[in-house]
Amino acid sequence: MKRTIFEPEHEQLRETAREFLARECAPNVEKWMENGQVDREAYVKAGDAGLLGFNIPEEFGGGGADDFRFNAIVVEEFARFGGAAPGLSLQNDVLVPYFLHLANEEQRKRWMPGMATGETILAVAMTEPGAGSDLAGIKTSAKRDGDDYILSGSKTFISAGINSDLVVVVCRTNPDPSAGHKAFSLLVVERGMEGFERGRKLDKMGLRAQDTAELHFNDVRVPAENLLGEENKGFYHLMHNLPSERMSIGVGAIAGARAVYEETLQYVKDRKAFGKPIGTFQHNRFTLAEMSTELDIAETYIDRCLQAGVGGDLSALDAAQNKWWCTELAKRVIDSCVQLHGGYGYMNEYRVARAYTDSRIQTIFGGTTEIMKDLIGRDMGL
Repeated sequence: MKRTIFEPEHEQLRETAREFLARECAPNVEKWMENGQVDREAYVKAGDAGLLGFNIPEEFGGGGADDFRFNAIVVEEFARFGGAAPGLSLQNDVLVPYFLHLANEEQRKRWMPGMATGETILAVAMTEPGAGSDLAGIKTSAKRDGDDYILSGSKTFISAGINSDLVVVVCRTNPDPSAGHKAFSLLVVERGMEGFERGRKLDKMGLRAQDTAELHFNDVRVPAENLLGEENKGFYHLMHNLPSERMSIGVGAIAGARAVYEETLQYVKDRKAFGKPIGTFQHNRFTLAEMSTELDIAETYIDRCLQAGVGGDLSALDAAQNKWWCTELAKRVIDSCVQLHGGYGYMNEYRVARAYTDSRIQTIFGGTTEIMKDLIGRDMGL
């Protein structure tokens, strides 16, 4: 089924992304996986290629393109690549929108040029050892002290935790237990601030080249000018930005699953058992037919959501539905592809094996499937 949502300028960016991945990432996959992180230089090269900051205003060095279809193109191509690569979706889809929506003019001038060039790598620190999906359980706190906040606490599972230069930290700024969601703020912690320490680079079963880390804030003195948005409105700022993150996750999940499906289709045509290609066995044909159909349906829904986003009509409900359905479908498709590969599907030299572990986190980060369903149920008035 031909997708019609993208214009020629989007497809030009797709070609740029493919060329970048082939030239800058493919030769470094094994090294980056072994090191557990991507070289910082890769972000700068991505900036040079125009793959970063296209949604940042031109006056700050960006492309000025407020069109999530550009984001989707980059997400799809990086997901189809399936190897080690810089985390551009974290930068473009998750973090830059915070600064676009919340940063004041001084903050924009100070931070955005580096985001556009790739010299400034971003991270967001929400999850804590005792608080994941339940953001209300966050313990990290910041107390006002003159022109500064004194930030204390720890975060875990932080993507780009090692490479990041700016970390948007979700912290409790109102100690009143009855404050509820009005207790949190977003503070931007900068590399090198005294008391800001990187903990362990976490050993994950998948996404081996993504630097995921623990972060510790030991009475870090953060200037009040680094408050992003309004004090005690952090929870609402998060809710405003989560739909684009969830949309990005859904797009990447289906693009990655589509690539694995296509490789599996070729594999079952080539692999023979009992004297004929294994894809010709009825059960396998049925399995492949189901995957093809479901992926087409998911892409159609994604395109509908992307179109809604272009018109400013993408709701938090749409993003939640997209996120849980697409990630769960990707999990099922890739699992079936492992089965069709047989023993070879368990070997890391095959893309399907790496995809199996890499994709598993997608139903968890950005809001678990269970949280997405709960949000949808509440929207129904239940």
